[in-house]
Amino acid sequence: MRTNILRPATAVAGSLALAAALTACGGSSAASDDKVVTVYSADGLKGENGEGWYDKVFEDFEKKTGIKVEYVEGGSGEMVQRTVREKSNTQADVLVTLPPFIQQAGAKGLLQTYEPAGSDQVDAADKATDGTWTSVVNNYFGFIYNKKELKTPPRTWEELLDSSYKEKVQYSTPGVAGDGTAVLIKAMHDFGGQKPAMDYLKKLQTNNVGPSASTGKLAPKVDKGELRVANGDVQMNFAQSKDMPNLGIWFPAKDGAEPTTFALPYAAGLVQKAPHSANGKKLLDFMLSEQAQQDVSAIGGGFSARKDIEATDANAVELAGLMKGVEIFEPDWSAISTGLDEYIDAWKSATGS
Repeated sequence: MRTNILRPATAVAGSLALAAALTACGGSSAASDDKVVTVYSADGLKGENGEGWYDKVFEDFEKKTGIKVEYVEGGSGEMVQRTVREKSNTQADVLVTLPPFIQQAGAKGLLQTYEPAGSDQVDAADKATDGTWTSVVNNYFGFIYNKKELKTPPRTWEELLDSSYKEKVQYSTPGVAGDGTAVLIKAMHDFGGQKPAMDYLKKLQTNNVGPSASTGKLAPKVDKGELRVANGDVQMNFAQSKDMPNLGIWFPAKDGAEPTTFALPYAAGLVQKAPHSANGKKLLDFMLSEQAQQDVSAIGGGFSARKDIEATDANAVELAGLMKGVEIFEPDWSAISTGLDEYIDAWKSATGS
C-alpha cells in the first residue's frame, strides 16, 4: 500500500565543508557588476579537502569570469529560513537545496524566474514548471554503515531495532536537514503511510543517538565506528568514502520487500532581489554547462542533471552498479511540501524530539 503523497514506483537497474565567510553584499541596491556571487547551499557538494564538485566548478567559474564565489553552507531547511529572514536585505544570489525545501522556497516567493542555459536538457520532474529552480546535480537518498564492524549491511528497517544497534544509529533532524526529512518520506513509503512510519520511528528511538542538524557530520562517526548506521545520500557519501574507507552505502527495505530509494537532487534557483543577479545567472548557466555536468560523477560522485550527458568515468560505472536492483519511487513533492509541518509535528510527537 502506498501513501497518498507518493506516485507509482518504477524499478531500475542500475561533506562536510567549511563554510566560507559571507561577504556582506548590501541589499538589492548593490552594484550588479560587482565581481562576486553569493551561494547559500545544502552541504554535500563541497569537499572537505577542496576536492568536491563545488570546489572544481567555483574555481573554473572564477577563472573564466573573474567572479569570486562566496559560499555559505548549512542544512536545507536552515538555508531557506536564513533566506526568509534576509528578505528585507537580501544577501544570497543563488540558493541550492534539496526537495521539498526548494519547493518551499518557491512557494515563499524567495526565487525569481530564470531558466539557465542547458535546463532544456533537465527532465521536467527535476525543475519547476514556473522556471524558478532547476536541478544541477541528481542524487538519491540512502543510508551508510560501517563496513569494518558489519561485514554485510543491514537489509531491513526492522534489523535496526535489534539491541546490538543501541546508541549505534543516528539520523539527521527532519525539517532541518534535507536528508533527515528524507527519512520520513522513505519510511512513509516503505511502511505504507504516516502512522505506521511514525510507529516504527518511535520504536527506533530506543537505539537512536539523537538529532543532528547536519547529515554530513554523521559519516565520520560511522567511519570511525562510533555509529554503525546513519542516514545520508548517495552523492555525498560516495564522495566521502574516498577518504573514509569503512563507509558503505545501503538502502533499507521493509521486511519482505525490496530495497527502495528516491531521487533527492540538488536544485538551484536565483534568489528574488539578488544583489548580484547577473552574476547569479552566469553561475547557474555554468553549473549546467556540459563540462560541469561531466564533472558531476567524475569529481563529485553524483549523477548529471542533464539527460544528454552520458558519463562513462569510473565513478559513473560504480554508481550505476550501486543502484542496480533498487526500486525508485517518485514522491509527490507538492503534496509533501504542503504537508511537511504536519509530518514534522507527527515525528516530534512519536519520538519525543
